[in-house]
Amino acid sequence: MSGAPDLVAVFLRWIWYRALLHNGWWLVTSVYLVVDAGLSASQLVLVGVGQGIVALAFEVPAGVVADTISRKWSLVISHVLMGTAMIATGLVTDSGLVVATQMLWGLSWTFASGADVAWITDELNEPARISTVLMRSGRAQLTGAAVGMVALAGLASLTQRSTAMVVAGVAMLLLGLYVVFRFREARFVPASGRRWSASWSILVRGSTLVRRSRAILVIFAATFLVNGAADAFGRMYPRQLVDLGFPADPVAWFTGLGVATLLVGAVAFRMVERRIEDARAVLRWYVLSCALGAVGLVGLAGAPEDVTGSAAVLLVSGIALPLLRVIGTIWVNRETSDDVRATVHSFLAQAEYFGEIVCGFAVAMVARLSGLPLALVGCGVLLAFTVVLVQGLYARPALRQDVMDNGRS
Repeated sequence: MSGAPDLVAVFLRWIWYRALLHNGWWLVTSVYLVVDAGLSASQLVLVGVGQGIVALAFEVPAGVVADTISRKWSLVISHVLMGTAMIATGLVTDSGLVVATQMLWGLSWTFASGADVAWITDELNEPARISTVLMRSGRAQLTGAAVGMVALAGLASLTQRSTAMVVAGVAMLLLGLYVVFRFREARFVPASGRRWSASWSILVRGSTLVRRSRAILVIFAATFLVNGAADAFGRMYPRQLVDLGFPADPVAWFTGLGVATLLVGAVAFRMVERRIEDARAVLRWYVLSCALGAVGLVGLAGAPEDVTGSAAVLLVSGIALPLLRVIGTIWVNRETSDDVRATVHSFLAQAEYFGEIVCGFAVAMVARLSGLPLALVGCGVLLAFTVVLVQGLYARPALRQDVMDNGRS
């Protein structure tokens, strides 16, 4: 127990540095893809679709590897693949090659999603604290992202956008060494005997748990819609802001907007963190976040100029989407057992990627046929439908009791 505070500090420090590199890199990359690679709105969304296809195919196998062999070494593999993809993206501008590098990027996240939450949950071994720790990790992501945006944008301004992207990729590779030397794995027991048999057993137990948990099925359906809207929004809003009047070289403007969203998000996380152990509050915050996101997306679609558009982005990126992702993770984590934790989180990530593919294709078609503003409205409709879905399913007495009983456990 005495080592628990240090364990949490190691985890939060890693989350902070990974967010610094990832978000700083993505800020520069989002401008790079629009200004340097010249991708259209539909091409930007289809890049995400290609990434989602690879991630969907490999997510559950990667989760099973984490539950069978090692959560720690799954994270190391993630860093190797992620750093390589970040470097490669900064070296190409052809749309086909961009899709290929982003597919590698999607593959890298399959080894991290679920393995990180499973590692800290099991090694900490304090169920009463883990939801708070995960909320703290959400805040660490926001503060690390703020520093990363400023640092990488500054580097891009002093050199070139591609240079900053490559430097961030190299740093991500080096961060994998932090996991190697600082992450212990004392409580995890690798599968013994025949690995294929053990892997299949874990996959069956994880899928059975998902099928039998109504609460998990609800959040999976909601995640499908939310992530479909979120990924399309994340790839389209830079194009919309540039069209609304952002300057020709908008890195500094996007940096300021990004830092502002993170500061707002940190305040929102602090408010929710105090109530996160209450299952009813979790669901209320989830519904409220969806509603706020829908309003922001419609507002961005109808914004007359860049200031109003930036305010809408602030609402969506600063409050709604970060809360939805972390609350969904906490919801699923409460419903999951230790032996299949990474696998079930991988099923959750599959719902995210499936949303990227299906909803992404739909949004891309709307963008191509009807224009970017209507595509953003379509994303808002997805979030609005999620509100109806969660409220409607939660209104059923059996499901409500399922969620409340788990919140008390």
